[in-house]
Amino acid sequence: MAAPLPRRAYADLHDFVHALEEAGELIRVPYAVDPVLEIAALADGQCKLPGGGKALLFERVKGAAWPVAINLFGSHRRICMALGVESLEEPGQRILDLLAPPAAGLAALKSLGRLRQIAHFFPKRVKSAPCKEVIDHAPDLNRLGVITAWPDDGGPFISLPLVFTRSPAGGPPNVGMYRMQLYDGQTTGMHWHIHKHGAAHLRAAGQAGTALPVAVALGGDPALIYAATAPLPDDLPEVAFAGFLRNRPVEMVAAETIPDLLVPAHADFILEGYVEPAERRMEGPYGDHTGYYSLPEPYPVFHLTCLTRRREPLYPTIIVGRPPMEDDWLGKATERIFLPLIRLQLPEVVDLHLPFEGVFHNLVLVSVNKRFPGHARKVMHALWGLGQMQFAKCIVVVDGDVDVQKVGEVAFRVANNVDWKRDITVVEGPLDALDHSSPQPRFGGKIGIDATRKLAEEGHPRPWPGDLRHDPALVARLRAAWAAAGLEEVG
Repeated sequence: MAAPLPRRAYADLHDFVHALEEAGELIRVPYAVDPVLEIAALADGQCKLPGGGKALLFERVKGAAWPVAINLFGSHRRICMALGVESLEEPGQRILDLLAPPAAGLAALKSLGRLRQIAHFFPKRVKSAPCKEVIDHAPDLNRLGVITAWPDDGGPFISLPLVFTRSPAGGPPNVGMYRMQLYDGQTTGMHWHIHKHGAAHLRAAGQAGTALPVAVALGGDPALIYAATAPLPDDLPEVAFAGFLRNRPVEMVAAETIPDLLVPAHADFILEGYVEPAERRMEGPYGDHTGYYSLPEPYPVFHLTCLTRRREPLYPTIIVGRPPMEDDWLGKATERIFLPLIRLQLPEVVDLHLPFEGVFHNLVLVSVNKRFPGHARKVMHALWGLGQMQFAKCIVVVDGDVDVQKVGEVAFRVANNVDWKRDITVVEGPLDALDHSSPQPRFGGKIGIDATRKLAEEGHPRPWPGDLRHDPALVARLRAAWAAAGLEEVG
């Protein structure tokens, strides 16, 4: 039996790696490995093992000055460790508790007390930090051991960066995760899709006629790494959300050459530089989380002017590709953490599942307590209107007694409950920039499938048949007799 999961906020990436090793979740690779294809192939092999294999720490990487860590989040156990929880349901329940409407009397005081806790999650500014132990004004990214993951990739990609920007027009800073193709030691691509905050900040810089300062953190606290991937509301800073997840504020420090930007004090590397609004360069191909190569396209260019780091940093990276992969577990965390927020807006939702095979945005399975004709279609359209759910290519709605975590159960309901003329909704709308099936980029067709039991008002006047189920009391009695006879476990 696995040991209980550590429940704590990690000081930094080194602390997390140490915890993984103590928990038997890490393999150290002591021999020299090439960052071109070899690290990715070994990591892919771990990702495909039952349960997600182990995290890997490559102690000797050809051409690199420091160790490289990968597959840190690639299992249910490791993503729970990263967030300091026993179950991925815990953060969502905490969010729900904070958002619970105030009651009267003593309960109201308790509710106010919970709300005051939010102030403790906002970042804490410090004057000095480990991420500034070494300051390099002539940096070379080639020393980091940036990996090339797939044979036809356009080059090496920084794939786990926390990209910090602030709009020249004002407003809160943003941190997001956007891949960065290495062009040379001081220049990378910046994969800002048009829907992302970074792209909006760059447009604002263009309107202001100025370059956009950018700081990129590598490493640091695993909760903040996850938070950079989370689909948060515009008015909720990712750094504050990370503080909420870890129950301790994230320490931030002013970037060395961009004092208006705060960066994680305990990061391993901070890359500082700028992006010119009008500059574009071909980026890609890139072996993407869809399981296909995303094709070359022009994207903004990041110019590195200063690098600060710890004295003995780790370079964290990730590979994406055909599931199962490490990033699937980041997506699973998002599914479970944000389900309570979806239920606040759609209380009829029982559960929601984003299967790994659907690569986040291609397939959404949702169960609902159906109450009226057209209810399934109402839920489809509501989900398409929620943040990044706008990119969902296929939404399947089933009844509330169906376990959407079992894809085979949902397939059974679709195959049996759907009339393909009556129960299909086809719409057009925004698609993820990585979708290659639509005739034009970022816009195309999406489908909703109503696999619920049909009502007469929905065009089904015939009686709907019942499910085949044994009597629970009979099953319990037979199981007890079977066990008393000392027989092997009955199915």
